[in-house]
Amino acid sequence: MHLTLGFSTCPNDTYIFDAMVHGRIDTEGIEFELIMSDVEELNRHAFAGEIDITKISYHAYAYIADSYLILNSGSALGFQNGPLLISKHKVYPDEIKNLKIAIPGKHTTANLLLNIAYPEHKNKKEYLFSDIEDVVLSGEMDAGLIIHENRFTYQQKGLKKVIDLGEFWESKTGMAIPLGGIVVNRKYPAEILRKVDRVMKRSVEFAFENPKASHPFVKHHAQAMDDIVMQSHIKLYVNEFTKDLGVNGRKAVETLYSEATTLGVIPKMRKDIFVD
Repeated sequence: MHLTLGFSTCPNDTYIFDAMVHGRIDTEGIEFELIMSDVEELNRHAFAGEIDITKISYHAYAYIADSYLILNSGSALGFQNGPLLISKHKVYPDEIKNLKIAIPGKHTTANLLLNIAYPEHKNKKEYLFSDIEDVVLSGEMDAGLIIHENRFTYQQKGLKKVIDLGEFWESKTGMAIPLGGIVVNRKYPAEILRKVDRVMKRSVEFAFENPKASHPFVKHHAQAMDDIVMQSHIKLYVNEFTKDLGVNGRKAVETLYSEATTLGVIPKMRKDIFVD
C-alpha cells in the first residue's frame, strides 16, 4: 500500500520519521511517498486533502478535523518550548496591541497562541519563519513571533524577548503546549488508521532507542545548522509526548481548542479527533 507522507526538514521531524522512511522498522506493508516542506506548505496540502499522512500545526488542524484524525505518536508538545515574541527594543505589555507583528504563518500554532493571549491584536503580516528576525532588525516590523531554531539565535542578533507565549500558556492552563501533530486522512478504514498509528509509534520509539541512526538524514536537511543547535532543537521538541500523547497530551490539545473556541478564534471542534 502506498501513502503520501509529509513532514518538514526540521530536525525534530527528520529525527522521528527516519526509521519509517528508511525501512528500519516494520511498516506493515505500507510504502511512503515523501513530501518534505515547511509546515505552512504542509498545512495547505492538508487543507486541499492532497496528502494521506502529514505533520500539521495544531492551529491548522482546527480547520480540517472533519477530514483528518490525530495520531497518538509524533506530536510536538512540551513545556518551555513555545513561540517567543521578540523585538529590537523593550516593549511593555500594554504596547503589544499596537505593534506591527511578523508571524510565521496564519495557521501556525504560534499565531493561535498570540490570538489567545492578545485577541484584540490585528496588525500582523506573514513571513517565512527564517526571515522574521531580519524584518524586525530592519525596522520593517516592530516585533516578530519566532519558532524553531530561531529560539536559539535571536539574542546573538541583539533582539530581546517581549513575551514567551509558551510560559503564558503554561501559566494559564498548567498544561503542555500543543505545537504540531501528525494526522492521517479519515477516508481510510479503521484498520489502516490503526496501522499507521502503530508504525508512527514504532518509528518514534526506534529514534529514542537508536538516537545516532538518524543523524545522516537529520544533518542532510539541516546543513545550515551546527550540531549543537540541531541537537538542542531535537531535545526541545521531541519528548515523552512524542512517543504517546497519553491522557495529559490529549487533554492539552483539547484545552487549546476549548480556549480558542471560547474566544471565537477557531470554529467549534468535533469531539472525535484522535485515532482510537
